[in-house]
Amino acid sequence: MGEARFGSLVAQGVQDVTDDVADLTAGFWAVVLTFEGRLTAVRMARVGRGATPDPDPPWHPLEGPWRSSLDRAGYLAGVEEVRRRIADGTVYQVNLCRVLEHDLPEDADLRGLGARLARGNPAPHEAVLHLPEAGLEVVCASPETFLHRAGDRVVSGPIKGTAADPVSFLRKDHAENVMIVDLVRNDLARVGVPGTVAVDALCRVEEHPGLAHLVSEVSARLRPGTGWRDLLAATFPPGSVSGAPKHSALVTIAELEPVPRGPYCGAVGWLDADRGTARLAVGIRTFWAARRDDGGRVLRFGTGAGITWGSDPAAEWEETELKAARLVGLAAGRVPASGTV
Repeated sequence: MGEARFGSLVAQGVQDVTDDVADLTAGFWAVVLTFEGRLTAVRMARVGRGATPDPDPPWHPLEGPWRSSLDRAGYLAGVEEVRRRIADGTVYQVNLCRVLEHDLPEDADLRGLGARLARGNPAPHEAVLHLPEAGLEVVCASPETFLHRAGDRVVSGPIKGTAADPVSFLRKDHAENVMIVDLVRNDLARVGVPGTVAVDALCRVEEHPGLAHLVSEVSARLRPGTGWRDLLAATFPPGSVSGAPKHSALVTIAELEPVPRGPYCGAVGWLDADRGTARLAVGIRTFWAARRDDGGRVLRFGTGAGITWGSDPAAEWEETELKAARLVGLAAGRVPASGTV
C-alpha cells in the first residue's frame, strides 16, 4: 500500500496521481517536483498525525564506491567556468551540483533507509515517500524550507553558506546568502501584496548533523486569488539551488551539469488543497530510486555548492564532499544510525 511520511504525519492509500498542478483543487497531496519541473502529485486517502505507519523493513548497507556524474577534475573545471562567466558579467552566482549513484538491489526498500536517516540524521523536513503506484521512492532529510503556505501567508527559508562548524563560515558565505535572499524577495514579490515582502531572519546560524548552515527567512502575504500554479511559477526552482540571476544560472547549470538533477534540488513535501496549506522542502539531502538506461535499479543522491567569484575550486569540491559524507555514510553503513549527531 502506498504511504508517505512527513515527520509525524502519515498519509496512506493512493487515490489519484497527476502531473498537472491544475488538478490540485481538493484533497491532501504528497508532492515531488523535480529540478527540471516535472511534477508528480499523489492524492492520499487518509492522513493523520501520530498514525501507525507500515513496519520499517531492514536496510542492508550499500557496499563499495559510489559513481559521480562529475569527478573531481570535472567539478573543478566547472567551478572555473562559472568564475569565468561571473568575470564576463553573465551571472553572479551558480549552484554547481553532481549526482552520486550506487547500484540498488531489486528488493531494497527505501523505507528502511528512511528509518535509518531519521535516527542518524534527524532533519526538519524528513520525509519518506513509498508510492509505487506513482513511481516514487524518495527519502528526504532536507533542512531547508522552500515554501510554507498557510492561507495567504507564505514563508521561504533559503540556505546559503555551509561550514563544518558554526565558527568556520567565510565572508563569501554571508555574501552568497544575502544575494540569494534578494532573489527570493524578488520571486515572492511577483505574487505578494506590495509592501508585505519581508526578511524576517538574515544569516541565522543553524547546526545540523555534521555541519552548520547560514539560514535566512523571507515571507509575504499573497495577492487574492493566488493559486498553486501562480506560486510555483513565481518561485520555482528554488533560488538557493539555482543561482542569480536565476535565468542565467539555469542556462549555466544546463550547460555544465551532465545529468538531470531529478528530485534533488526540486521540491518534496505535501499540499493540502482543502485548507490552502503546504509544506514543501528544497529537495536537498535526498535519496531516490531510479532506473539506468539498461534497466538496472540504482540509488541516487545529489550534492553541490554555490559558486561565486570568490570561490576556491578545491574548497567547493570539499563542500560537496562534506554535504554528502554523513548521508551517504548512513546508506553505506559507515556511519552508525545511533541517533547521535
